[in-house]
Amino acid sequence: MKKFLAIAALTLSCAAVAAAGAAAFAVPRAASDAEAVVSTVEVAVLRRGSTGSEVKEVQRRLKQWGYYTGAVDGIFGSETRKAVIAFQKKNGLTADGIVGKATYAALGMNDSYLALGGGSRPSSSGNSNYTSSDVYLLAKAIYAEGRGESYTGQVAIGAVIMNRVRSASFPNTVSGVIYQKGAFTAVTDGQINLEPNTTAYNAARDAMNGWDPTYGCLYYYNPAVATSAWIFNRQTVTVIGKHVFAI
Repeated sequence: MKKFLAIAALTLSCAAVAAAGAAAFAVPRAASDAEAVVSTVEVAVLRRGSTGSEVKEVQRRLKQWGYYTGAVDGIFGSETRKAVIAFQKKNGLTADGIVGKATYAALGMNDSYLALGGGSRPSSSGNSNYTSSDVYLLAKAIYAEGRGESYTGQVAIGAVIMNRVRSASFPNTVSGVIYQKGAFTAVTDGQINLEPNTTAYNAARDAMNGWDPTYGCLYYYNPAVATSAWIFNRQTVTVIGKHVFAI
């Protein structure tokens, strides 16, 4: 009987220890979950020390556009920070080396922009609504109008065309906008018929995918050669290379 009671007592004691152990681990697990949520929120704004797929996408875009020369490894180090600052300066943003809402928007990373509470903004959700002919024509227009400009400047020209497509004040197709009478010098002088290069194609795709360095502009002009007086009265938003972008 005493042996039975001893075994029973030992069993209860072990059960109590197990329960205590389970309780002890329950709190750290809950804390870990909470930390994971906080970590996810913090990672959405990228800075030196951040890692992950968003960093890798930022690096990929900056490398494609000539700002970054390092490895696309998803690690936000000093070289990535320098590239982000260079991109921010070029696009008129606060050059702090931190990828937040404004920088996401300029990079065309719409999902990340919206995840940070950026709200809606005029952009394409992707180029799936456009045909290969649309991409080709947009690339031709970009090449004809801005082949001497930086990559950002070429995307900006494409972005103006796409902004016009989405505007009620202009035709609602890529071809309609580009061939609208008197809209683009390259159409008037025949340069639209030049064959676009790979850079122009990439710029066209980026513009269709929503990257808008002009922040919604509908006009651009080169003040050195522009002859229409009315264009100088448009509100200037930004200047990229030789072009003034306006609304």
